[in-house]
Amino acid sequence: MQDESGKAALQSPAGVSGTTAQNSVHLNGHTVTQNGNNSTATPSPQPQCDSRAPSPVAAPISPRGQWGGKYEFLLSCIGYCVGLGNVWRFPYLCYRNGGGVFLIPYFIMLFVTGVPLFLMELSLGQYGAAGPITVWKCCPLLKGIGIGMLCVSTLVCLYYNIIIAWTFYYLGSSFQSPLPWSCDAVANVGLCGNTTGNSSTGKGISPTEKFWNEQVLGVVHSEGLHDPGPVRWPLALCLLAAWVIIFLCMLKGIRSSGKVVYVTATFPYFVLIVLIIRGATLEGSLQGIAFYLTPNWSRLANAQVWNDAASQVFYSLGIGVGGLLSMASYNKFDNNVIRDTLIITGGNCCTSFFAGFAIFSILGHMSWKKRVPVDQVADSGPGLAFVAYPEALALLPGSVFWSILFFLMLFMMGVDTLFGNMEGITTAVLDEFPHLRTNTLHKTLFLGALCFCFYLMGLLLVTNGGIYWFTLIDSFSTSFGLIIITLFMCIGISFFYGVNQFCQDIIDMICPCPVWCVKVLLYFKACWVFFTPFLLLFILTYIFIEMYNTSLHYGAYVYPRWGKALGVCMSATCCLQILIWAIVAICKETGTLKERFQKSIRPLNSWRVNNLNSTNRVEEHVASERVEAPFTVTLTDHDFIAMNWEMGSQA
Repeated sequence: MQDESGKAALQSPAGVSGTTAQNSVHLNGHTVTQNGNNSTATPSPQPQCDSRAPSPVAAPISPRGQWGGKYEFLLSCIGYCVGLGNVWRFPYLCYRNGGGVFLIPYFIMLFVTGVPLFLMELSLGQYGAAGPITVWKCCPLLKGIGIGMLCVSTLVCLYYNIIIAWTFYYLGSSFQSPLPWSCDAVANVGLCGNTTGNSSTGKGISPTEKFWNEQVLGVVHSEGLHDPGPVRWPLALCLLAAWVIIFLCMLKGIRSSGKVVYVTATFPYFVLIVLIIRGATLEGSLQGIAFYLTPNWSRLANAQVWNDAASQVFYSLGIGVGGLLSMASYNKFDNNVIRDTLIITGGNCCTSFFAGFAIFSILGHMSWKKRVPVDQVADSGPGLAFVAYPEALALLPGSVFWSILFFLMLFMMGVDTLFGNMEGITTAVLDEFPHLRTNTLHKTLFLGALCFCFYLMGLLLVTNGGIYWFTLIDSFSTSFGLIIITLFMCIGISFFYGVNQFCQDIIDMICPCPVWCVKVLLYFKACWVFFTPFLLLFILTYIFIEMYNTSLHYGAYVYPRWGKALGVCMSATCCLQILIWAIVAICKETGTLKERFQKSIRPLNSWRVNNLNSTNRVEEHVASERVEAPFTVTLTDHDFIAMNWEMGSQA
C-alpha cells in the first residue's frame, strides 16, 4: 500500500522540483528530501509542468466559512465561556468552600489544567480547520474522542436550553407589577407574615420558592423520576421560542452567530456593572461581600474543595465538548492562538470573580432585611438564579426594571453558551458530510431537524418531574466521561501525535512567533506531558470515590439506584466511544497488532492539506498532490532513482 501511494504521488510532475540535482519533491506542501525527512518550515513554490502521466484527482474540498474578524472569534469564545455558571455556580462554590480561600485551588486548577487544555483545543481546531471528529486525522486511533465530545455536547444542549426556557418564563413574568413572586402580590400576602420564611431553614416557604416550585416547575405534583407527569405547556412554549431563536441565529453559521455575539457577549457586562453599582448603595451589602471573600484556611485540606475548583474550571471554560475546537476551526491559519487563549481564559476568570460582587452585594441586603445569615438566603445551582436572586430583586425599589434587566442578562449568557455547543455539533456533522455545507437548503433542513429533535427530547424536562431529569443529566453529562475524554485528548496529542510536533505546529501558525510565545509554550509543554494528566487522574479518582459513597438528591428527594445507574450509563456512553472507535481504526489496518497500532496513530496525509484558510499557503494545496492514505508516505533513495529513470525514459 505504501509503494502504490508513493508511486501515485510521484507520477504527478507537479510534485517534482525544478532542481533535479537535489532530488526533492513537494508533497502536501512540504519538502521531502532523499532521506525521507519532512521539512515543514519553508514551503516551496510549485513549478508548472505538463503532465505526462495520469494523476489521482482528489474530491473538491467544500469551502468553510471564516470569522468576519478576530473580534468576532474572541467575543464568541468569551460569550461561550462566560455563561450562567459564572453567575450562580462560582459564587456559591466560593462561599461554600471557604470564601476567598477557594480562589487558591481555583487558580491552580485554572493554570495547570484549564488554560493548557483550552490552548490545546483551540490550536488543534485552528491548525486542522476541522470539527471535533474530522480533526482527528492527526491520529485516527483517537477519532472516538471527537464522537465522545459530540455525545457530551448533545447532552449539554438538551438540558441547557431548559434554563433559557426558565429565563424566558421569568422574563415574561417580570413585566407584571407587582412581581408575582414578591410579597406585594395578592397571592403571597399569607406567606409574608413570617419575614424569615424559608424552607431551607425549616420556617415555612417564601413566595419565590412557591413561585419556582409550583408555578414554574410544578415539582410539587411529582413524586420523582418515575412520575414525570404531564407537560407544562407554558414552559413548552418558552422552550419552543428558545429553540426558534437558536435556529434563526445559527441559520447562516458563523456569518450570523458571529454578528449576534456583538450584543449577546457584551450586554451581560453592562448589566453586571449596573447591578454592582446598585448593590453597593444598598444597606447590608458589605455584609454579603465580606461573607463572599472571608477566607477559611482550614478548607484547603479538604479534597472536595479541589474537586469543586476543577469542576468549575471545566464547567466555565467549556473544555472537552467540542465547542472551542469548532469555533477555532473557522480562524485564519496565522491567528495568534496563544494570545487568544490568555485573553479568553483571563476574561472568563475575572468575570466569575466580578459576578460574585454583583450577586452577594444584593444577597447581603436581603440578609440584612430578613435578619438571617447570608448562608441561609443563598442556594446552589438554579436555586441561586431563580429563587434567591428574584427574591432579592423583589426587595429593590423599581423591582420590575431590575428583574427585566437581570433575566435579560441570563438569557444573553445562556444563548451564547448554547451557540458554542450547537456549533460543535453542526461543524462535526458538516465536516463529515461536506455536501451539506455547499447546499443551503439541505443545511437549513439539517439544522431545523436538529433543533426540532432537541425540542422534542426536551419536553421530558418541562414536565412536573422534569427538574429531577434535569438534575440527573446536569450531574452526569459533564462528570467522569468528560474528564476521561480530556485526559485521552491530552495523552493522545502529547504522546501519539507528539508534543514537540504539536508545539511546532503552533509556532508555524503564529510565525513569526514572538519570543514571549515561545517561552510560554515551554510551560504549556510541561503541563501537557506531566502536570495536566496527573491532575486529571486525581480528579477522576475523586469523582469515582465520591460517586460511590454519596447519593444524588434534589432537595429532599433522594434518587433511586436505577436513576443513578442511568446517569452513570450516560456518562460511560460518552467515554466508551474512545475504545469503540480505536478498535475500528485498528481493524481497518493490516499487519500484526503492533503494526496496526503504529499505523493508526500516524497522521493521514490529508491532515497536512486540510487547512485552506491561509492565503499564503493556498498554492501548496494542489489537488493532484493530495494523497489519501492511512499513514504518512515515506520516500527512500530507491523511490527517487525510479522516478529519475521514468523521467529519462519518457524524454
